[in-house]
Amino acid sequence: MTVYARPLARLIEQLQRLPGVGPKTAQRLALHILKRPEAEVEALAQALLEAKKQVGLCKVCFHLSAEPVCEICRNSNRDNNTICVVADSRDVIALEKTREYHGKYHVLGGVISPMDGIGPEQLTVQSLVQRVGQQQPKEVILAIGPSVEGETTTLYVGQLLKPFTKVTRIAFGLPVGGDLEYADEVTLARALEGRRELD
Repeated sequence: MTVYARPLARLIEQLQRLPGVGPKTAQRLALHILKRPEAEVEALAQALLEAKKQVGLCKVCFHLSAEPVCEICRNSNRDNNTICVVADSRDVIALEKTREYHGKYHVLGGVISPMDGIGPEQLTVQSLVQRVGQQQPKEVILAIGPSVEGETTTLYVGQLLKPFTKVTRIAFGLPVGGDLEYADEVTLARALEGRRELD
């Protein structure tokens, strides 16, 4: 027998599916939502639905965007001579917070991980190679986390791009196995400044 009414149990179950939300946090969030005025709960539900329907991927860099081409790609003040390659849109957000990088981005959509069935063909690697071949940037910066999968992805992408342009990778004052998303702005800024050419 459950201690929750069925609709509340369903809400807790759905909240638990969110990353980093365990049973206690899901329960706390669900009970908080029930205490809020109905208009607030409807606004939350509406915001969730609108974000899901309206936010897609930029057709140039594959960062999250509500437009066909994202704001960063459309910005004429950004440096077209550098492309920073990241695994995930969260990494773009983390790097933008440093205010140190002023070029364009390319989001791979993950890292190569054969154990999870993710190969280069599941990522936007081919689009990146075509983009670099067409745009001829002076430098491509690989800013992929230093996990085993991240290293594999960095080496693979680096080898594909070397014939077209200078390829560097950010220096890591970041812990191995850590994510760019959780690094502080100072560490990320130093990592960008200390990037080096890929061997």
